[in-house]
Amino acid sequence: MININSAWQELREKVGNCQKCGLCQTRHNIVFGEGPVENCKVMIVGEAPGEDEDLSGRPFVGKAGQLLTNILEKGGGISRSSLYVANTIKCRPPDNRNPNRNELIACSDYLEAQILLLKPKIIVTLGNVSTKWLLKTDQGITTMRGQWFEWRGIKLFPMFHPSYLLRDQSSAKNSPRYLTWIDVRALKAKIDELQ
Repeated sequence: MININSAWQELREKVGNCQKCGLCQTRHNIVFGEGPVENCKVMIVGEAPGEDEDLSGRPFVGKAGQLLTNILEKGGGISRSSLYVANTIKCRPPDNRNPNRNELIACSDYLEAQILLLKPKIIVTLGNVSTKWLLKTDQGITTMRGQWFEWRGIKLFPMFHPSYLLRDQSSAKNSPRYLTWIDVRALKAKIDELQ
């Protein structure tokens, strides 16, 4: 039987020593992910670390991360500490650009290993990059958000990325913020079904 803690430690060390792409040359820290590693029902997968994340080594700690926590807790009554939070790639792309295909491929094994070790019941993808990467689709987040998909026997639920919500402040009906409040309630309902 696998010792989950030693498996996580081994994976973290592999990521920390990774030199599969050029991002290793510009990173300050890897952003491995954080949250409960045993009995974790929900995993959130974002796009890539930003500057705050690169400096701290923790995912979603900047303004987008603060908004994510607020949405989860106030919108859905979901404690962020109950979720495992990670990104498709573990190092920050320069100037916070989206990760390119080679970077996604280089980090893909790490993300898949995290999912394999966690065995979440639900994966929430935030934004275009993680949604398109895991679902292998060309459809954008505007089309995909708020729907349930199956990914290798796991329920997958795309939502808008909080950084997008920071750029579009409207709360009007059918705005991204409005739709996100609907989505987080749907996520909470699905989590409650798992109890």
